[in-house]
Amino acid sequence: MNDRLFTGCGVAMATPFCESGVNEHELKRQVERHISAGTRAMIACGTTGEPSAMTPAEKERMIRAAIDAAGGRIQVIAGTGCSDTSRAARDTRLAGDWGADAVLVVTPYYNKCTQRGLIEHYTAIADAADIPIIVYNVPSRTGLNMLPETFARLSEHENICGMKEASGNIAQITELARLCGDRIALYSGNDDTTLPVLALGGQGVISVTANILPEQVEHMVEMYMAGDVKGSREMQFYLNEMNHALMSEVNPIPVKTAMRLMGMDMGALRLPLTEMQGERLEELKAVLRKYALI
Repeated sequence: MNDRLFTGCGVAMATPFCESGVNEHELKRQVERHISAGTRAMIACGTTGEPSAMTPAEKERMIRAAIDAAGGRIQVIAGTGCSDTSRAARDTRLAGDWGADAVLVVTPYYNKCTQRGLIEHYTAIADAADIPIIVYNVPSRTGLNMLPETFARLSEHENICGMKEASGNIAQITELARLCGDRIALYSGNDDTTLPVLALGGQGVISVTANILPEQVEHMVEMYMAGDVKGSREMQFYLNEMNHALMSEVNPIPVKTAMRLMGMDMGALRLPLTEMQGERLEELKAVLRKYALI
């Protein structure tokens, strides 16, 4: 366990948009909702937040508004990763200045690098600011996979404190846990692998599903940490259909659609993301009805 970072559920927040940019009124509602649900951290401008479709000013507004609304009652983790090392380092410093508790830094994408390049990229970012860094490995999106040996070297840096592992490769995650032990916070980056990652010594999950069922996702982690493995397993099974429904199209299309169907003022998706239609939309509605959410 790493005590600089949260234990439990961190919600990968969807960004509420309005005509002028970020809908701060709805954002405040979401913050209060997660505090009430017991969620341990909020990730602002991660993948689910559509940061690649936001201007720098909008990203700053989203992060700073989340920090202000949280008021120290829940950790706020800012997404600051990009393929430009100097920009990622600058944004990481700024997030620390604004009061973020930690940052989430995705591996470079498009201009993919070698494993040595990953070491130099993250070391430069970690040297630039005294703030806990969670490395984000999601090869299905970036086309680049960070190997366990690479992260093990990076984790020797005092500011590289955690890993959001979204490869879905349990063998790889097992090796990462073996190499790093308790000096890092290991988080499942996929809702359907939360329990297996906890069993490997994970510290929690960074969850899309927590936008819909926050109490249940947090409770699943809490039960495991308290020794109730059976209860945690049953909750993983209970959440399974919802987890799959929220990945039925590219994230965050289904989760943002679901939140709007539940009455939350999330605004439209931004292109190139498009609205759900037809059979997929009806299937999502059916799952929400099954969980008594609409």
